[in-house]
Amino acid sequence: MMHCLHLVIRGRVQGVGFRAFVVRCAEDLGVGGWVRNREDGAVEVEAEGSRAALERLLVALRRGPDGARVTGVEAAWSERDQPPRAFHVRG
Repeated sequence: MMHCLHLVIRGRVQGVGFRAFVVRCAEDLGVGGWVRNREDGAVEVEAEGSRAALERLLVALRRGPDGARVTGVEAAWSERDQPPRAFHVRG
């Protein structure tokens, strides 16, 4: 069973390299999924992998890259039977 973590990250998270930061963290942790900017100014992430890797990703994204200021993170956990996809920026 594959764990899945869906996040909505709020604060100063657009225009500061947040999506590239998410991709680097996900690739370093062997996590699949996607990241995108939302029209409301938030960043949305869906990540798939081991529970331990996703928990480490969550810790990193609560901090964010230099220049970002995370003010809130909504997190929802689920499970899937599918293998993880490569991590990418979604339009």
